[in-house]
Amino acid sequence: MNAFTIKDLENLSGIKAHTIRIWEQRYNFLKPQRTETNIRLYSNEELRKLLNIALLNKYGFKISHIDRMNADEINDKILSLASVEAQQERIVNELIGHMVYLNLEAFEAVLDNYILAKGIEKSITQIIFTFLERIGILWLTNHINPAQEHLVTNIIRQKLIVGIESTHSHLPLNKTALLFLPEGEYHELGLLFMYYLLKSRGVKIYYLGANIPFKDMAYVVHLKHPDFLYTHLTSVTNHFNLEKMLLQLNNEMPDVPVLISGQLVQQYKKKVPKNIYFKKSLNEVMEYIASIGKAS
Repeated sequence: MNAFTIKDLENLSGIKAHTIRIWEQRYNFLKPQRTETNIRLYSNEELRKLLNIALLNKYGFKISHIDRMNADEINDKILSLASVEAQQERIVNELIGHMVYLNLEAFEAVLDNYILAKGIEKSITQIIFTFLERIGILWLTNHINPAQEHLVTNIIRQKLIVGIESTHSHLPLNKTALLFLPEGEYHELGLLFMYYLLKSRGVKIYYLGANIPFKDMAYVVHLKHPDFLYTHLTSVTNHFNLEKMLLQLNNEMPDVPVLISGQLVQQYKKKVPKNIYFKKSLNEVMEYIASIGKAS
């Protein structure tokens, strides 16, 4: 069983920790354990409850009303939510619940059903990307078991690879991109996601993958002359220095645009070299991809 902090619940549900504390005092659905130092710890079941309650509250149900519902009534109300956004959020919550309980067959079934109904691209942009954003902070803080991370990410990785292999663009852009993760970065899903998006829009991809030494990446850049580089930084090892990598990229290949997305760019406050472009959201990444097509 996992033990989640109140900050974990805030990140996963979108409900502020202050509000969660008030709900605990007034209602009965959350009963956290406490450590000897009085820190709240929440179980898998309490996480699942809060995700469901937060979803209903977001779409118009009063907390006092939800508190009087039993589990079946809550589930029925969630299934009855009409908006597309609510149903997408429900599916992401289901994936989180299946992950924490290591219910892998159910996790994969949810993904497969959505892919069958909506196609791989909508599944990636509407479900998988949102899921990864929601749980990414748990991987950074080591608040989930590494086995959960590896098992779940391998399932998603398989779906992304199938999507990459099956996608073809009828409008080649005559553009090339080199995709890599620097040394110490092993979280490959964001990079595979970008591989799919770029390939589906006609960009030729040189894919180096995870944990690539800078000199090896630079060798390919000088040999193949890609139009731009892309990397996605989720959770690198402690010795990784982002500022050093940015300076290396600028010194070694100052005329090559480098796009960087992921958790680490959200926190970086120093000046960025002129050939480096931080993309802090999926929308910014998608806008850049669209601009490639217009420029061709």
